[in-house]
Amino acid sequence: MVPRVKSSQKVGVDRRRFCGSAAIALVAAELGFTGPASAQGVTAKPARLPAVKPGMNAAFSSLKQVDAGVLNVGFAEAGPADGPPVLLLHGWPYDIHSFVDVAPLLASEGYRAIVLYLRGYGTTRFLSDDTMRNGQQSAVAVDIVALMDALKLEKAILAGYDWGARTADIIAALWPERCTGIVSVSGYLIGSQQSGKLPLPPSAALQWWYQYYFATERGRVGYGKYRRDFAKLIWQLASPKWNFDDATFDRSAKAFDNPDHVEIVIHNYRWRLGLAEGEAKFDALEKRLAEAPVITVPTITLEGDANGAPHPDSAAYAQKFAGKYEHRVIDGGIGHNLPQEAPQAFAQAVIDVAES
Repeated sequence: MVPRVKSSQKVGVDRRRFCGSAAIALVAAELGFTGPASAQGVTAKPARLPAVKPGMNAAFSSLKQVDAGVLNVGFAEAGPADGPPVLLLHGWPYDIHSFVDVAPLLASEGYRAIVLYLRGYGTTRFLSDDTMRNGQQSAVAVDIVALMDALKLEKAILAGYDWGARTADIIAALWPERCTGIVSVSGYLIGSQQSGKLPLPPSAALQWWYQYYFATERGRVGYGKYRRDFAKLIWQLASPKWNFDDATFDRSAKAFDNPDHVEIVIHNYRWRLGLAEGEAKFDALEKRLAEAPVITVPTITLEGDANGAPHPDSAAYAQKFAGKYEHRVIDGGIGHNLPQEAPQAFAQAVIDVAES
């Protein structure tokens, strides 16, 4: 089935359409990407970008490293250095290859696409052994602001899914002056320890089974030993109709060999449930986030029609976006890793929100 983009109605928010025009051909080889040349049609709203088959590009040609805050961040980029910057933020358990087809699409439109490894993934490393391996939501967001400072980016579009979508939401809410607009898969994902402590109905708790596994010492050891098997299972459950091959998975799984990966992941999920402490320096930020601040920058939220991961209904978060806003449902068996499964729809959303 060919993926399709549908706009969803929302209640109580001024919904405006984002527009684009004139398809531009993509020459992936000129942008530093490698992979087989093949194409797939995706109907965008309105049609603009060239058709691209997910997996058309196999890898980024090179990575860069930059000191930013407490990290030395690994990242790839495509497009002109003076183009409008777009930071592409991956989730767990995935990596920068979620955007391997998105980045050249954006570059073909003149954007500077920056695809970075979050703390605990790939080539990103802590500068000091003494820094707490902290996975709490505000710490990850502060990392991105520090990266923007290091790259001398005053403002950027932020676009992501899973941990990356939450991070984009947080930056848009706390530092709107740094954010031109956001694209957020599954919408408003800002949480708090207070909400994480609330009990869930059994059916909802079942969806979060891995949180409870990670809360145990057996789970921590098990994730360390079986992290690749664990990640592959999550991929299958979260995107039940995505027929990824072993080569696609193996490219991303290398990112989980990061020496801090297990500690960051375990702390992230234990912190959410109030089972692990964060850092005091982030207390003020977390207090603001616990109030569920409204996001005022232009936003497009996306959802795949076959997302098997826990995610809120779009009606539950529509009121959290007070600026220009649109929600799009991507049809065609699209799961949780939306940018990798439907790169044209994701890239189109970035362009549309940038031009709003």
